[in-house]
Amino acid sequence: MQKILVAEDEPDVRNYLDLSLRSHGYEVEQAENGDEVLKVLKGSVNGISLVLLDIMMPFKDGIETLREIRQFNKNLPVIMLSGGSAASTIVETMKCGADDYLTKPASQEQLLGAIEKTLAKYAAAHVSPMKATSKGREVRAAGPDSWMKKMEKVLHKIAVSETSILIQGETGSGKEVVARMLHAASPRAARPFLKVNCAALPAELVESELFGYERGAFTGAIKSKPGKFDLADEGTIFLDEIGDMDFRLQAKLLQVLQDQEFQRLGGKDTIRVNVRVIAATHCDLESALREGRFREDLYYRLNVINVHVPPLRDRPEEILPLASYFLHKHAAPGSAALDIPPMLSDALLGYAWPGNVRELENVVRKYLALHDPMAITADLRLRSQLRSESKPTVSPRPEPATVLAPPMMSTLQKVTEGQQQAETEAILTALDRTRWNRKEAATLLRVDYKALLYKMKKLGIDRKHSDDPLLK
Repeated sequence: MQKILVAEDEPDVRNYLDLSLRSHGYEVEQAENGDEVLKVLKGSVNGISLVLLDIMMPFKDGIETLREIRQFNKNLPVIMLSGGSAASTIVETMKCGADDYLTKPASQEQLLGAIEKTLAKYAAAHVSPMKATSKGREVRAAGPDSWMKKMEKVLHKIAVSETSILIQGETGSGKEVVARMLHAASPRAARPFLKVNCAALPAELVESELFGYERGAFTGAIKSKPGKFDLADEGTIFLDEIGDMDFRLQAKLLQVLQDQEFQRLGGKDTIRVNVRVIAATHCDLESALREGRFREDLYYRLNVINVHVPPLRDRPEEILPLASYFLHKHAAPGSAALDIPPMLSDALLGYAWPGNVRELENVVRKYLALHDPMAITADLRLRSQLRSESKPTVSPRPEPATVLAPPMMSTLQKVTEGQQQAETEAILTALDRTRWNRKEAATLLRVDYKALLYKMKKLGIDRKHSDDPLLK
């Protein structure tokens, strides 16, 4: 269970935070001032996972405490709390190594969201090697032959440089994880790592997100706000899906890369920063160059060092360890441990993963919700079947009332038949392995015994389906 240190001098606020966090499965330790915080953290048996640190505390304020924390622990997640939201204060906390900043009173949703996001970020950057087996085969994500293990040596070499890096790879293949590894291995590790998804927001919002704005810059700008380049000073900024950035905005980004300075929206003052840029894209940028959708000068400025992340289907040795990692990451606090039975391991290893690591994580989350490896196995087999049957053909637009209904019914029928076939194969495999001992088969499938009997009756499975003639 993860333990959070709440550093707050006001007893009512401290107790409210304590109650909120405990009600969501966290352990909590309290501190009233900066000296208590440092005393707790320097203890050898506290196991603090994250610190909620109030800025305004007596004797030693939060910013001074944060500076001292970073002197002996650069990898401890810290979220700052403050009753005000002055831009200069936010920038100062980020420069000192804070991971996030919340203005009091923060809602429970904001608080828990910031904690989960920060803990997940650190978990992704510090994944430990894990083992898993399938039919006696051992798979190790950090093994000497794995892509990630081979890349660790390369990433550590390029992490210490100050040059820009372009990461390319399919959607969901793990480009952000590589970017965080580069930051964690760099001299900027104690400074902020901030991400902007260039495809998720309109161009105007991306610009204000990157460079900030002054009060009155546009309708609704009632106060000044620092941008990501402000907050990431002396750290790293990760521009995800750079290939989808608006062409006009590319020119302003190029200026920042060249001169390390910019102006906020509606501002006149020039702001100088020291930021390392890591960009990522799933697009073919060379095609975008030829089509005039991406600036050639920006491309060569970003592409000083190029890292290609292969798709998950080309890294099969990482599938089971990643699945085990996601099981631990998304398991509810205090819930019983859930493992991956051989039947599901085989299905995970045999699937092509068109959605890469992101799809694998979603499948594991579904498994945690259903606790039914047979259903997940059937789902993966059905996905493979539908994917193999789908062909990218161009056909005339059908008439809505008459032509659409039959193909839709046909698709639904295929889905039902495919799922029934996959479930039948999974049950028969388990029964054959246990020589038709149905209780042992239910245990192997991780399903309730009565549920297995019901499913067998529904699918019409009996001993005549066995491959062993002695059991028929």
